[in-house]
Amino acid sequence: MTISVTPKAALQIRKALDKRGGGAGLRVAVKTSGCSGYAYALEFADSVASDDVAFETEGVQLLVEARNLPLLDGTQLDWVREGLNEGFKFSNPNASATCGCGESFSV
Repeated sequence: MTISVTPKAALQIRKALDKRGGGAGLRVAVKTSGCSGYAYALEFADSVASDDVAFETEGVQLLVEARNLPLLDGTQLDWVREGLNEGFKFSNPNASATCGCGESFSV
């Protein structure tokens, strides 16, 4: 099982960690929400929790709770600019459908 980031996403994660003064990495989570059933959640983590699985990719550490790993396995996190907006974009091979807002998915 794996989860990864593109070089552009890794750069943004490093910038944010530097701006906040450090941290263990970026926690990628799934919560029950959204119009398709699940929504992604991102937060910077100061430490690795006992139930986290850590992935080192492009020089940054991603943390995923073990229970969320089946929903996120194979996911790649990218940083994209669309018009005036920019932000993280998830490419999740487990998602069978996504909603129009792009923030929720179903499996």
